[in-house]
Amino acid sequence: MRQSWLQIDGLNLDQAGRCQHYHQATDIAALWCSQCQRYYACYHCHDALCTHRFVPASRQSLAVMCGNCRYRMTVAQYHTGACPNCQAAFNPRCKRHDTLYFKPDE
Repeated sequence: MRQSWLQIDGLNLDQAGRCQHYHQATDIAALWCSQCQRYYACYHCHDALCTHRFVPASRQSLAVMCGNCRYRMTVAQYHTGACPNCQAAFNPRCKRHDTLYFKPDE
């Protein structure tokens, strides 16, 4: 049985957490909403499924989860460009959305 905190929520997800909005091979990073206390495939999915906007997570928290292996990591680990557990590559263009997903440096 999969732990609920290893679940990725979103719209039309595949097994690696790619959604209808972002579905390239490297779109496998799930992001933590601080208000929901859940991982989402992207902010578009979150905002479509919830009654509030996506609330950014702390950069020191386990704010990102690899959709490939479900490893949870900090933003610094995520910014290396690949999962530290399974080495699956993340989409480098996702950094454009950092301000949506992560609080400013604390």
